[in-house]
Amino acid sequence: MIGKKTNITPFKEKAKDIASRANPSTMQVNITRKCNLACKHCHLSCSLSRKEDMDFDTANLVIEAFKSNGFKVLDITGGAPEMSDVFKYLIENLRDYAKNIIVRTNLSIYLEDGYDLNFLKENNIEVFASLPFYEKSKADKVRGDGNYDKSIIILKRLNEMGYGYDPNLRLNLVYNPAGAILPGNQKDLENLFKERLKEDQGVVFNNLYSVTNMPIGRLKDWLIRTHNYDRYMKKLEGAFNYENLKSLMCLDQISVDYNGDIYDCDFNLSIGLKAKDNLNIKDITPNFDFKRIISSSNHCYGCTAGFGSS
Repeated sequence: MIGKKTNITPFKEKAKDIASRANPSTMQVNITRKCNLACKHCHLSCSLSRKEDMDFDTANLVIEAFKSNGFKVLDITGGAPEMSDVFKYLIENLRDYAKNIIVRTNLSIYLEDGYDLNFLKENNIEVFASLPFYEKSKADKVRGDGNYDKSIIILKRLNEMGYGYDPNLRLNLVYNPAGAILPGNQKDLENLFKERLKEDQGVVFNNLYSVTNMPIGRLKDWLIRTHNYDRYMKKLEGAFNYENLKSLMCLDQISVDYNGDIYDCDFNLSIGLKAKDNLNIKDITPNFDFKRIISSSNHCYGCTAGFGSS
């Protein structure tokens, strides 16, 4: 079941057909569900108990598809992607072909044994670091006690390595609001985060990206359990902004799961809503035509509400 029924206008009825581009620039690869954290807003319900991880045969198919179809950006996510067996393998095999490689990290993983920040710098990785808030109490409420301090330690180490200063070492933060609320204006939030983190912690970064909490995964379970699901869905629909349809991330990317299945985005991936024709990475031939109608459901209101979701 894709989503709990609620009294709102179906997203497909309001947004109509959304067509992707034929030659997407970004390949996002969700390589594992393993994670050292179990965040309340995680749409994939990742944790230490999860075992799903991309194998090397699938990784090789990803590498070939990336090379033969002119992708420019490799966006690696999870879980904590660093925990995957193929994390370094993908980067080492595509660093000479990708214009940019993004790694989405929870930061705290780098305080555990066997995880090396130098690998990111050596490969000019653009870091997208999740930080629920600039204040300790609110961040720990989402991530667990002590996680904010761990994140700050790693952000400072990244700054010492040149991240946030060197134009070739970009450090971005990703913000999710706590609970069933919408994020504010992204630029205003970025300015606030920059001011407070610089003043309070001596931390600098390049850009902040705000992400609306999607009514799926752990958040959906919490919304249903607290009888807030209908209210939140109505809030998302009420904030629907047609202008956001022009800049949806699904227009210019494909999202590949650990088993090679292809989705339009990581949120669709999390609920098993596959891209048209149930594609798998093994089906992707050189110069493949990726033009398709985006698969959508009511959770897509999250990306079109208010100021949009990066």
